[in-house]
Amino acid sequence: MPKLSRRHPAAIALLLMLGLLVTGTAYSAVAPKDAGASVAAADNVEQGKKLFTANCANCHGTNGLGIEGAGPSLAGVGAASVDFQMGTGRMPMAAPDVQAPGNIRVKFSDEEIADIGAYVATLGAGPAVPPEEYTDGAKGDPGKGGEIFRVNCAMCHSSAGVGGALTRGKDAPPVIGVSGKHIYEAMVTGPQSMPVFNDTNLDPEDKRDVIAYIEAMEDAGSPGGNPLGGYGPVPEGLFAWTIGLGLLVAAAVWLGQKSA
Repeated sequence: MPKLSRRHPAAIALLLMLGLLVTGTAYSAVAPKDAGASVAAADNVEQGKKLFTANCANCHGTNGLGIEGAGPSLAGVGAASVDFQMGTGRMPMAAPDVQAPGNIRVKFSDEEIADIGAYVATLGAGPAVPPEEYTDGAKGDPGKGGEIFRVNCAMCHSSAGVGGALTRGKDAPPVIGVSGKHIYEAMVTGPQSMPVFNDTNLDPEDKRDVIAYIEAMEDAGSPGGNPLGGYGPVPEGLFAWTIGLGLLVAAAVWLGQKSA
């Protein structure tokens, strides 16, 4: 009976080496750009962590998970929340308050904010900074955006987008004059008392339409003269009664004195 031939032990090692060589060659051919991007992203995260530790850790903790009574956890808020809060000057807050005031001087450059956002994004999955395609109001439909705004936003920000008072000392800030990117980020992150409008509620095209509507309101201005804050007929009526009627009474008194 003939003997069965046995495979030499070195053959297995040779096959493994050949497989590793082919795999490594294929990877190096298709992935050099991705590898470079990963290194760059790692550098951004590292720089962001340093900035976070120096400027944000006092309230949000060195690990970003919050400090009771000082600042909430940032796990899961995403880079979009960082870009909105810091890009509008709301963060870092000068002092604890019921609400972070907007329209404050921005204290960090766009690059620094992006780095901090990259670090915060590593704490948990959250909304990313939106692509410019969906923040350009010129590509949206202001008519459709107006319908969405009146149904979802006007009760707090007013139909004219000038904002309004809320409970417990809070307020809905004006949306007029806010960049399209920050409007989009506010919708997907729900800052402070604002609800979150994710893609299930309003898809990216809907959000772009809202931005288009707000920009159309800005372009329209106030052709009727002084808008009186844009709050509608109540302040207009109050103005008519207090100022208009007061002037009429004063004129009647003056005429009566002259005729006497």
